[in-house]
Amino acid sequence: MTEHTLTVAGVAVDTRHWIGGERVASAETFTDVSPIDGSVLGEISRGTEREAAAAVAAAKAAFPAWAATPRAERARILHAVADGVEKRIEDLAIVETTDNGALLRSHRRGVMPRVAHNFRFFADWLLTLDHEDFETRGHTNHVSWDPAGPSVLITPWNAPLMLSTWKVAPALAAGNTVVLKPAEWTPLTASLLADIAAEAGLPAGVLNVVQGYGSEIGDALTSHPDVRRISFTGSVPTAQRITASAATNLTPLSLELGGKSPLLVFADADLDLAVDLAVEQYDNAGQVCLAATRILVEVSVAEEFTRRFAEKAATIVQGDPRDEATDIGPNIHERQLEKIDGFVRRALDAGARAVIGGHRGDGQYYAPTLLTDVAQDSEIVQEEVFGPVLTLQTFTTEDEAVRLANDTRFGLAATLATGDRDRAERVTRQLVAGTVWVNCFFVRDLQAPFGGSRHSGVGREGGTWSFDFYCDLKNTVTAPKGWNDHG
Repeated sequence: MTEHTLTVAGVAVDTRHWIGGERVASAETFTDVSPIDGSVLGEISRGTEREAAAAVAAAKAAFPAWAATPRAERARILHAVADGVEKRIEDLAIVETTDNGALLRSHRRGVMPRVAHNFRFFADWLLTLDHEDFETRGHTNHVSWDPAGPSVLITPWNAPLMLSTWKVAPALAAGNTVVLKPAEWTPLTASLLADIAAEAGLPAGVLNVVQGYGSEIGDALTSHPDVRRISFTGSVPTAQRITASAATNLTPLSLELGGKSPLLVFADADLDLAVDLAVEQYDNAGQVCLAATRILVEVSVAEEFTRRFAEKAATIVQGDPRDEATDIGPNIHERQLEKIDGFVRRALDAGARAVIGGHRGDGQYYAPTLLTDVAQDSEIVQEEVFGPVLTLQTFTTEDEAVRLANDTRFGLAATLATGDRDRAERVTRQLVAGTVWVNCFFVRDLQAPFGGSRHSGVGREGGTWSFDFYCDLKNTVTAPKGWNDHG
């Protein structure tokens, strides 16, 4: 091992940036800490404007050749990256669990296989990407997707590698080069991805990984005049800063932001199903942007729903995410834990009642919490907590349910539990949300559009929508005459 390598459960991880096909160290470092037990994992190269400029320069230099690479060859390399991910699922799983505290069993069985699928899906979609030519007064219109250029991708800590590759895979498939900036709290699997991509034959400079804090490196990336696309997943305040930074160059943005999503439970719903859906919102210690954290229950079944919910939630096992029996692990960082507890303390002081939880546990663990007696205009109902904290409100009519569901500044997702198909269709049409789940939750298909409304984001990604964003669409109109054809 070298001074630039740390070891996580026997897996070696390089702590330097990956720029232009080479490892690059910074003069300064930052400390990476595991949320499981607070142990120091290692010191990570802390990028600045210098590393940002170098990464964009490498992406710019590599762009012409990668953009000119035939679709089939780009797809082949992306499949090779997927092969590399599948060979290292165990390594990726244990490193990510140690780094962000999510369940090891989920990483092994679901998340890391999904990472590989991200590359395979967009590689295959690229090969089918086409638009049927159409005629205008005898002229032929042909639509093409031209690679846009170097793309900056800034990703969050709650599902680091999966959400990174949700952006990296379509950007590379589109023919763009990439500068990936992972969250500073969870940088490790992005470094492993750089190794995997290089081993798969991805040319130098096509994927670059830089680590550091937003104010020190993020601003330099998002304001760079050679950057052609910026995709960000994270908080609204950070998105506002990125938008201002990108405005000077009019760089197109894709923003997937926070949520305060509702779960509407009608009296005609399968109540056991509804309870299961509600308890599922504690997944990943509540650190899921799509989580339905506002439970809205028809008043006639509210008491029974609450009783069953409390019983079901009591079976949740909270503890070390490396343990197969654990259901939810720790929250990511002491700072985040303090934020969660602050939300709950203020809500309780304002008159909310904790049906379950309402307090911190040991270390960086927060007890799964359900709060009732909360006002619609209260902070706990209106603002994203991003922890294992749910609120419960009641309604009497369908119109009231829709009004409460839509009454926040967000619009990322919504979940609906009802046994009435007509009601499901009526309510779904009225909900402000990028995704609506009916009698299910978290079913995602990469060919579907994904994104949010209002303060939950700008734009959509997935399937052709991803290529629409990462490419410059061109329409070529050709006249039927004027050719010097001589047989």
